[in-house]
Amino acid sequence: MGIINKESWRFPRFFSNIIDKDSREIQLDIDESKHLKNSLRMRVGDFAIVCDMNKNDYLCKLINIDENCTFEIIEKRLNQAEPNVKIRLFQAMPKGDKMEFIIQKAVELGACEIIPVMTSRCISRPDKKSMQKKLIRYNRISYEAAKQCGRGIIPEVHDLVEYKNAISMIKDESMGIIFYECGGEKLNNFKFSSEYINVFIGSEGGFSKSEIDFAIENGWKTATLGNRILRCETAPVAALAILMNLTEN
Repeated sequence: MGIINKESWRFPRFFSNIIDKDSREIQLDIDESKHLKNSLRMRVGDFAIVCDMNKNDYLCKLINIDENCTFEIIEKRLNQAEPNVKIRLFQAMPKGDKMEFIIQKAVELGACEIIPVMTSRCISRPDKKSMQKKLIRYNRISYEAAKQCGRGIIPEVHDLVEYKNAISMIKDESMGIIFYECGGEKLNNFKFSSEYINVFIGSEGGFSKSEIDFAIENGWKTATLGNRILRCETAPVAALAILMNLTEN
């Protein structure tokens, strides 16, 4: 049995793709190195898990503290936290800071991408400049959540897209499920034969009937989360948790 086991979550965790396989060393970038030195106050000889952002974890020992701190690779293992199903979350833009909560929890629950969408009933309608600022923060939240929960990738938060463009983004081999407060199938009635699942959640006002009709015409299936109307920040958490359970993830 390898050294990387369930107890390894106790070690600090970093992401880095600066890997020298010949010398069996990994370097951290400047920001991660500052975090190691100033916040964690790690010392030479301390252990950490470093992920290469491509689903591989490395148990490492710190051998040099510098602008780019260096670790010696002790053991490599395929990351155990990545699900075998790729779920993309299409989230209609909510108001306030709800999207930050949604991104954090979606990453923790295993989503591989988050796509903010502008629908007809969105209250929040950020312009391009303000959305670019939000994206920087959103992707930082994804990064921190991925580190905290032991992910093997950093799920990307994409730029805001219009509803019809979002509907057309699913591929032939993927499954599209749009959650509709006025009806749809229960998730346990679905057969999950695809590796790719697209999940669409509305904003505070949900979806219009014409939006649902357009989604169905383009291959999406409607689903329900029950008779209680969930908040737009609760619905994606519930949907992702149920899907991960149904797909044995």
